[in-house]
Formats: sequence, C-alpha cells, structure tokens
Amino acid sequence: KMPGQTKTQAQTRNQVPSRMTRQRQVVLEEVRKVRSHPTADEVYEMVRLRLPKVSLGTVYRNLDRLSREGLINTIEGHGQRRYDGELGDHVHMRCTGCELILDIDDIDLEPLSKEQLSAAAGNFEVHDYRVEFLGLCGECRKGRIQDPESRSQENDQKQGLEQ
Repeated sequence: KMPGQTKTQAQTRNQVPSRMTRQRQVVLEEVRKVRSHPTADEVYEMVRLRLPKVSLGTVYRNLDRLSREGLINTIEGHGQRRYDGELGDHVHMRCTGCELILDIDDIDLEPLSKEQLSAAAGNFEVHDYRVEFLGLCGECRKGRIQDPESRSQENDQKQGLEQ
C-alpha cells in the first residue's frame, strides 16, 4: 500500500468537480480502460473511435480538467505528458530506453510515510508523493529498442492479457 495516495488530487486542491459532459466522460473512460499511460494524441485516437467529430483541442482540454479534478493522473517525463487512469496505490516502472511505463501494484511502501518525509526534510510539509523506478525493459536490454509509440501499443496488449 502506498501512503499518501488516499486523497484524490481534487480533494487535495479543494477543487469543485465540473459537470461531466459526454465528451469528458468518454475521455475518462478511454484513459481508464488502458494501462499504457497514453499521450494526449493516443487518447484522441481512442476517443475518435467513439466520437468521430471530437477535436484534438477538446481532448486536450478535457484531459487537463480531468487531471486537475483528480480523476486521472498526469505523468511528466522526457518532453511527453502521459495520462494514468489508475488512481489506486501503485508505483511506476519506466524504461529509460523506450519510455515504456508499467504499473507495479504489489509493492509495500507503508514504512515510507509522509510524516517521516516531512521530518527528514526539515521545514517542508509533505502532502503526497509518487514513486517511479527507472531502468531498462527486457526488450531494451536485448538491444531491440522500439519507438515509444509502438511500445505503448504493445504494453496495452501485454497488460490487457494479464487482466
């Protein structure tokens, strides 16, 4: 279990959730149904299958709003913003070769508390934290680095089989 992940971002930021439009609902559903941590462009392609007339700008605005309201998480890294619909306790394993991001669910981080972090930091109050492990996936270790977009699709296929 990961302490510090019990409150949503919306609760932490005291934001009032906005009205859930049909487009926003579809964006949310699409992000939550995959575990590949898609980019906005990838979400746009998924949403267009259900809402062919949706614009890229609408998808970007809805991703931003859903993230601000704590309904999805945003993952920043290497000039790319990705989205995570899994709000439960988990950590990320990121491949530094191809940018593949995997969810790791069964790691106990309970000994690492916000109180301990605040005490260690001195005059700093910790509200939340995220954990990400960096390394190389099996494919990159074998030297078969693929572009991040094809790895993202491959990750969905792999994690879809596990569910």
